[in-house]
Amino acid sequence: MGVGLDTDVAAGLRAGMAGGVLSFPLTAFHDDGSLDLDGFRAYLAGQLATGPGAVFPACGTGEFFSLDEDEYRQVVTATVGEAAGRMPVVAGVGYGWAQAVRFARIAEEAGADALLVLPHYLVTAPQEGLVAQLERIAAGTRLPLVAYQRGQVAYGTDAFRRITRIPGVIGLKDGHSDLDRLQRLTLAAPDDFLFFNGAATAEIQACAYAAVGVPAYSSAVHAFAPEIANAFFTALRTDDDAVVDELLRDFYVPLVDLRDRTPGYAVSLVKAAARLRGRPAGPVRAPLTDLSAADLADLRTLLATGLDLVGAAL
Repeated sequence: MGVGLDTDVAAGLRAGMAGGVLSFPLTAFHDDGSLDLDGFRAYLAGQLATGPGAVFPACGTGEFFSLDEDEYRQVVTATVGEAAGRMPVVAGVGYGWAQAVRFARIAEEAGADALLVLPHYLVTAPQEGLVAQLERIAAGTRLPLVAYQRGQVAYGTDAFRRITRIPGVIGLKDGHSDLDRLQRLTLAAPDDFLFFNGAATAEIQACAYAAVGVPAYSSAVHAFAPEIANAFFTALRTDDDAVVDELLRDFYVPLVDLRDRTPGYAVSLVKAAARLRGRPAGPVRAPLTDLSAADLADLRTLLATGLDLVGAAL
């Protein structure tokens, strides 16, 4: 796709959102915790072959928080190379604005199309500060930004209107699942502003988000079972309620129950499922921990069930 005008990037993302789930790939590590770049490339090639609408490397699922700048550069560069212009590449940036700008410039050099601004580090902040954070990052990069509200970042309507007027800010990913607040933001947004459902295991709330005008969503399940993720996406977009309900009841809801057993499983479970399928994802990095033996056994059973529902095999 290549970096172009904000309108070009936004149009590419909008088209991708309409045609497929948003892919947030895992970052592969060796058993000793070092970056497995060859494994990442092999894993990513398999993911991109399934046709996601866009790819978001080095974000939450990709353990951005554990990558140093050189590793980040390698991951984003590899993603741009594997995507080869077939879909937008949106790289994660985060921490305070000064560090976020450092990562943003690396992403620019690597050829990313846009940036997802992950919630800042540690502190809570007033609305004025949340706006200033995005203003500073936008001033330090030529890439368009998608803001991410989750955790300590939650925009009120007035602050949201201000961020939509920041040059380069083209969208908002929501991870709070506060649909009253989100509806207010969608009504306050410019017509061309992009919205993404970024709830954990977003499929669970996809119908509710779509009802307030946010049908696009990221899929952690796509990181290990694109067959399931794509089947759900197709059923949702074609109003096949029977398939949507079956997948929610028999796969997604039990998956969330398993994910919620231990803090950090939102990433650890995804990596474990990828390994069960023979994908070169490797372990998680501390402070995350890999699944217990009992939880891994339950995940194997659930994954086999989900794949069987869509006519695929473990």
